[in-house]
Amino acid sequence: MNRGVEARAATPVPGPSPTAAAGPEPAPADPPGHHHRGPAPPPPHRPPPPYRRLAAPLAAMAAVAGAFAYVGAVDPNEPGHYPVCPLLRFTGIYCPGCGGLRSAHAFVHGELGTALGANALAVAGFLLFAVFWAVWLVRAAAAKPVRITLGPGWWWGLGAILAVFTIVRNLPFGSGLVP
Repeated sequence: MNRGVEARAATPVPGPSPTAAAGPEPAPADPPGHHHRGPAPPPPHRPPPPYRRLAAPLAAMAAVAGAFAYVGAVDPNEPGHYPVCPLLRFTGIYCPGCGGLRSAHAFVHGELGTALGANALAVAGFLLFAVFWAVWLVRAAAAKPVRITLGPGWWWGLGAILAVFTIVRNLPFGSGLVP
């Protein structure tokens, strides 16, 4: 019986050899003056092709152009084409957006004075959008990201402008801002 145990112990066991337990051989030393920098850097980032970079700004412009074309074709000065502002309907107070569609209609037809009279703040918004869109398009064409970070001060400032515009256009001396 003892003999079977000895026979099993004498057979080689599959797996790493006892000399492999010491670990891999050390790497050869770098030549003098050569500094080891670690793994190779990743390959350079390739920007997406132009049609993919320009898709979002062009789609946004198509949507805005379609909306302006519709408002330009369907006159908001004629009743029944668009819903009435709920704030104006129930309180008689003009909101900051009141007159925005009439402003867009006049803007499309090249009547800048009428557009400003309907809603000057909307005209400023149209122009700001045009500038933002142009910057977006140029940066997308150059494969550069558009980073707009507005701090809290900008948002408070925008809120203050909207509030002052709304208040002034609803006071007797602000009748020039009423659509």
